[in-house]
Amino acid sequence: MKKMMPWLATMLLAITLIVVVVFVFMQGQNKNDTHTAAAAEEKKMTADEIVEVSSELAQIKTNLADPDRIIMVSFSFSLSDKTAKEDFEKIKSITVKPIIIQALADTKAEELSTAKGMKQFNEKLTGLINEALPEPKLKSTSFSDIVIAPM
Repeated sequence: MKKMMPWLATMLLAITLIVVVVFVFMQGQNKNDTHTAAAAEEKKMTADEIVEVSSELAQIKTNLADPDRIIMVSFSFSLSDKTAKEDFEKIKSITVKPIIIQALADTKAEELSTAKGMKQFNEKLTGLINEALPEPKLKSTSFSDIVIAPM
């Protein structure tokens, strides 16, 4: 037993050292990811650049999933580049508006009464619109105006 003690201590020390090295390595990986994300966020767009890649769809009126509620809503869309915006402008009335109306028809007023619900709806809508576009270049969708009223 005494002859095995040094070997056991050495093996325990080796295992501990390996775990510490792996832990330090993983922490280093996480720091690199956060620095990369921070660098991407640092590149802010100017107001003119935002206008070049943004589009609006105003005054959509439709029923919600609740039979006694209607909604009047306007949306703003952020696209990936200027040419994507030009293409989007051409088809927003004939392709995007029906998608929005269908999505709103399946949505209850309670789902849109919180910021979290609005964010989830916008993410869902962005995905649905990107599926319908020839090239998915829609970055985000957001409410620019919303009124939910009883009928």
